[in-house]
Amino acid sequence: MLHANRTRAECFGAVAELYDRARPTYPEELVDELLRGGARNVLDAGCGTGIATALFAARGCDVLGVEVDARMAAVARAKGLAVEVASFERWEDRGRRFELLISAQAWHWVEPSTGATRAASVLADGGTIGAFWNLGDPPAHVREVLAPIYSRLAPELENYSVVLGKSHGRVAQTAAGLAACGAFEPAQETWFERTETYDAAAWVDFLRTHSDHQTLPPAQREALLDAVTDAIESIGGSFAMAVETVLVSARLRPRAATA
Repeated sequence: MLHANRTRAECFGAVAELYDRARPTYPEELVDELLRGGARNVLDAGCGTGIATALFAARGCDVLGVEVDARMAAVARAKGLAVEVASFERWEDRGRRFELLISAQAWHWVEPSTGATRAASVLADGGTIGAFWNLGDPPAHVREVLAPIYSRLAPELENYSVVLGKSHGRVAQTAAGLAACGAFEPAQETWFERTETYDAAAWVDFLRTHSDHQTLPPAQREALLDAVTDAIESIGGSFAMAVETVLVSARLRPRAATA
């Protein structure tokens, strides 16, 4: 499973500043949904450069980020965010408990069952976990020009990459991990839709921040991205893409019920 590939899981720091610029944010409606229960003490597991962390801090929440890569954490700290460097599984909670645990674009790097058990251990009574991802699928005319490029230059990504619309069951795996843990009420899915527009440069920057592209051999990666740039320029230089943000959330069962 993807969480076991630590080379990919820990490659993002090499492009930390670019990641912060190129990755999209998350809908305000998602923040509303996670805070409607009144949570104010928030833990962000796998906070990266703090894109989501900052949204909750802006709402007046007391937010602590946990991030495995010190380079990503440094970008988040430069925004004034509190971050501790550790993997979520090995992070020392020191008895701290949180009303809400979020994980933005990162929970697939955590083993589902172990992560769920760990999440339950750091949530206060009545607390909630919310893992969420931005998922997008380039429109048909863009896929049409990109498909032969990936087939020729990066066939290993052709039927795999999340940026080509392949989400690989992240929602189902997260829900299954929470169910297997036994500490949470049944997980709920909530979807938020919007449209993002990319020109060729912005799309290539976005691709550079994805682990499946970032970990390609440099010469192969640059040849691929040059060809992608040319292809997007050939269809007008930009495109609009439907983006769905999916939230998987679950409330902690009363501890008396799981004891």
